[in-house]
Amino acid sequence: MPRTSATLDPEWSLLLAACAALPREEKLDRIRLLVREPIRWKLLFDLAERHGTLPLLHQALLGFEEVVPPEEMRSLKQTYQTNLHKALFLSRELIRILERLSALGIEVMPYKGLALAEVAYGDIALRQAGDIDLLIRPQDFPRIRDAVHGLGYTPHVSFSEAEERAYLKSGYECAFDGAAGRNLLEVQWAIQPRFYAVDMDMNGLFDRAVTVTVAGQPMKTPSSADLLLVLTAHAAKHVWGRLVWLCDIARVMNLPTLDWDWIGAQARELGIVRILRVTMLLANRLLSATIPGAAQVCLAEDPAALTLAQEIQHHITSETAFDVESLAYFRLMLHLRERPADRMRFVTRLVFTPGPSEWKAIRMPRPLFPLYRLVRLSRLAARLVRS
Repeated sequence: MPRTSATLDPEWSLLLAACAALPREEKLDRIRLLVREPIRWKLLFDLAERHGTLPLLHQALLGFEEVVPPEEMRSLKQTYQTNLHKALFLSRELIRILERLSALGIEVMPYKGLALAEVAYGDIALRQAGDIDLLIRPQDFPRIRDAVHGLGYTPHVSFSEAEERAYLKSGYECAFDGAAGRNLLEVQWAIQPRFYAVDMDMNGLFDRAVTVTVAGQPMKTPSSADLLLVLTAHAAKHVWGRLVWLCDIARVMNLPTLDWDWIGAQARELGIVRILRVTMLLANRLLSATIPGAAQVCLAEDPAALTLAQEIQHHITSETAFDVESLAYFRLMLHLRERPADRMRFVTRLVFTPGPSEWKAIRMPRPLFPLYRLVRLSRLAARLVRS
């Protein structure tokens, strides 16, 4: 059992077992022991829903239908079918969008979502469907925005021309609403907002892309090595708050094709070795994922990573979320960086990079746009006083 299971509720222990990166028979043995406990099934399903792991739970419980109350099992199967239908709908929309952009000569890369489901699970039905995520080059954003508008997608938030130029430098994504719902499409020209100071080379991501087939359609997606770093940075930004992110990473980090020497070099260049170590420790402790020996060799030992992993593991399993605008969150983001220079870049960019909240608070004409840095500084100072 994971080292934390003795202190967890039965529902959490069963969910972790269902998601564990283990050989099938070992996983079944673990589940067989756990289902003997009194399980609050609705609580378990709600927990899996919040953590994006209902399809994995459904798959794990298929051999234990005699212990799951019939009504609850029917509900779980119905949820699985609903997720499959949504995944198929998103697949059709993804192919439609890619065909339109390809016709215009615009290169984009699906990642997370459907493409990730194929890479990590080999089945789009095994990952909870959410939206369509595309990596793009920032200079292509205006053309992409206009192209998807013709397919029925409109930006969730509209910017002025000056705001859009600034946002393409400081932000990282734009969400689009479609006829079937809000935020169905997200295009990203960076992996995180600029102030996080993890400056991944987007052109390099495109150059190293590989081909994956989704719903019978070949498409480009980041290489497995790039994907591991991208998923790690994304999970860290959200303090690893959903179990599905660790499920994804646990499967990607044990793909046999990974070049750990290259991954280690890239992590050192980006200053995210500690983040990568914390991520692998969490996947190991919660999901029994094996940390490859090559990863242990190429990444420097870091006692701080173990301490941080223990703290974050508690937050995940106790369902206590970080307020991403709190001082505690920003302190954690600093502690996750191993180099003082990266911590300094994080603080400087955080303080002096205005964004949509500043533009919304005060409307300024274009010639005064640089003054938004002062607005940003004053708003942060006011927040510090209130806290």
